[in-house]
Amino acid sequence: MKTAAWILKTLNRLVNMLVCVMLLLAGLYAGYALWDNNQVYVSAGNVQESMMRLKPAMTEGESDMAGPGFEELQAVNPDVCAWLCLDGTAVDYPVLQGRTNLSYLSTDVYGNYSLAGSIFLDSRNRRSGEDVYSVVYGHHMENHRMFGDLELYRGARFFQSAAGGRLILPDRVYRLIPLACFQCPASEELIFDPEYAAKHLDRVLDFAERNAEQLNEAEFAAVRAEENPRILALTTCSTDYTDARTVLLTIIREIADS
Repeated sequence: MKTAAWILKTLNRLVNMLVCVMLLLAGLYAGYALWDNNQVYVSAGNVQESMMRLKPAMTEGESDMAGPGFEELQAVNPDVCAWLCLDGTAVDYPVLQGRTNLSYLSTDVYGNYSLAGSIFLDSRNRRSGEDVYSVVYGHHMENHRMFGDLELYRGARFFQSAAGGRLILPDRVYRLIPLACFQCPASEELIFDPEYAAKHLDRVLDFAERNAEQLNEAEFAAVRAEENPRILALTTCSTDYTDARTVLLTIIREIADS
């Protein structure tokens, strides 16, 4: 009986020790995960801060025209093709374009591995901004990093008050005006294939209007009436359902026309 009791007591001690070790390991892993996640945001913030010093100048006559040209940006990385900023948000980033849409999914503007990746133009689009339909991608991150602030456009108050933004190219600046914000699966060819979308722009607009959480009705009607409108879709991932994407459609306008 004493031997059995001793064995049972020893086993209980071993189980307790094992549980303690498992809890300790779980705590260490949780701490590492939090630290690692924080490092992703710190890295993204550092990259943005360093890039802001190289934000290119606006067009002549605008109050915020002071700044470097595109040469400094493209000296860092020749894949920089534009700069995107959205009023009332923290979206203020260089736009890159790689050989494929995987090139900058997990690579920053300096060419370093980064879970935050970069803001990038679809590889099938032209860099000139002259395509009928273009797509720009960015990761959804908290703390207003990358394209996390696209979620703001899903709210009626923000969308209705949103002034739009700027798309700065090496030789010109365009005004971006919000048209519609909606969600759709990443497999939606009509939204995420710019070549297909350009050929079926009426269907794109129908899809956006049908699925819109927010819609700029006045601009939407104007776009439908235009002969050669140009649409820029900004998109990021969403947790609303599997493979969900948040999409903000904007109309590209000449500064003089806005």
